[in-house]
Amino acid sequence: MKHIISSVRIMIFFTILCGLVYPLAMTGLAQVFFKEKANGSLLSKGGEYIGSELLSQKFEKPGYFWPRPSAVTYNPLPSGGTNLGPTSEALKVLAMDRRLKLKESHPGSGEPPQHLVFASASGLDPHINMDSALYQVQRISASRSLNPDDIMNLIKKKLKSRQLGFLGEETVNVLELNLALDGI
Repeated sequence: MKHIISSVRIMIFFTILCGLVYPLAMTGLAQVFFKEKANGSLLSKGGEYIGSELLSQKFEKPGYFWPRPSAVTYNPLPSGGTNLGPTSEALKVLAMDRRLKLKESHPGSGEPPQHLVFASASGLDPHINMDSALYQVQRISASRSLNPDDIMNLIKKKLKSRQLGFLGEETVNVLELNLALDGI
């Protein structure tokens, strides 16, 4: 009986410690030191939240930069890839459809970057690489009647460098870029 009482006391202690004290302490520290990140890195326009810089959104209007395709239609709940392998006929058809749509929307721009043809692993990647951004400049310029150089300067201003200076590639956040476009 003595061992059962000791076990119950330890269980109650660790339940309170790990289930209440630790989560509340971490939430409090995060709110004090990393408030923006702890709250989802939300972006607002005119005082209204319009999205997070961490999640991709679907943009299809010609006057906006388009993100990478999403296998989960940009829904964060079932985040993930397609499970279609490189020999899948369905993946080939999907990629060909995306490629043709991009070529129709960007006449004279050549082959679309692979980054815009294939979905990211999570389906929620909010960034595109520099090639993907540059590929879309002419379409956006024509749609918004803007000078392509102004759009190029905007891309350069929003460009995020490689991690640690050498990992990955330079990228731009599509939502931030589109908000900046609206500000021109």
